Amino acid sequence: MPVPPPAALSRRALLAGAAALALTACGSGGSSEQAAPAATSSGVFPVTLEHKFGTITVPSEPRRVVVAGLTEQDIVLQLGIVPVATTEWYGEQPNAVWPWASDLLDGAKPTVLTQTDGLAFEKIASLEPDLIVAVNGGLEQADYDKLAAIAPTVAGSKGTPQYFSPWDDQTVLVATALGKKAEGEKLVADVKARYAAIAEANPDWEGKTATFAQGAPYEGVLYVYQNGLSTDFLTMMGFTITAGLEKYSPNAGEQAQISAENLDVIEADVVLFATEEEANFDALREMETFESLPAVVENRTVYTDATLAGAFYFMTPLSLAYVADHLPPLLEKAVAGTSPQEMQG
Repeated sequence: MPVPPPAALSRRALLAGAAALALTACGSGGSSEQAAPAATSSGVFPVTLEHKFGTITVPSEPRRVVVAGLTEQDIVLQLGIVPVATTEWYGEQPNAVWPWASDLLDGAKPTVLTQTDGLAFEKIASLEPDLIVAVNGGLEQADYDKLAAIAPTVAGSKGTPQYFSPWDDQTVLVATALGKKAEGEKLVADVKARYAAIAEANPDWEGKTATFAQGAPYEGVLYVYQNGLSTDFLTMMGFTITAGLEKYSPNAGEQAQISAENLDVIEADVVLFATEEEANFDALREMETFESLPAVVENRTVYTDATLAGAFYFMTPLSLAYVADHLPPLLEKAVAGTSPQEMQG
């Protein structure tokens, strides 16, 4: 996962290190070329599928699903199953479910797990799950072995980092484990079709450059997403992610770390900041060189509210639908150079 958004950093020191390994998708690049998870059947059990730690069989329709990853509650809920447990990543939303998915709880109140002190193995076992979903759980082999001893466990796809398979791949993977592979594939297809329609309706966006950054610097560093790291919501609408950011990434699969003296590298036709609170907005403006960035001077920047920022980070079909509902009008203003210098959502 990315380093958590600045508003969450003090609460989630655990993820500030381990989670920075990945963010190939809270999503990641969604147009993954990996094959969809192979399954013995769709909607008929037992279902067998492969993931990064091997092959599992889900013997019968899961009734007690524990979400041990950070975002998969969205997928499980959209597929019509209310999990008995979710996992809090950041944002402290009720039941660890954000507004774009909360209605699907239908009044249920799942147990909320955290990864603050690592995976809560004993708590998970006490919930007596018949399926554990941990695609975005940051699992090591030892973690997976412990979870698999409790119940069949779905980890990330082969070849993906600790946290987050590409959003489309993870959707199909989770759906397959739930016996709903075809439904998962439709969720993915519907999202891609909707974004294609947005791109078609805005042909002037094609080829324009865009930069996506977290909403405030942390210890003087602004975390910025190079192409393929949680940027699909922009590229699917026709934008091209600003080139060269990967030079500032400490390791493959991590965000670029941009200090004030290098801030000009984020310049683009549109610069999007996932601001979560007014303090983030203020902290950006306190960065030396920020006010002289051409995109700032020319009103080509977008500053989002907390919910829209969270939707960028979650990168699930539900959160991407929320982005599609709320972001295009903001991008229109930024492309035109009329974007207000305030948080929007």
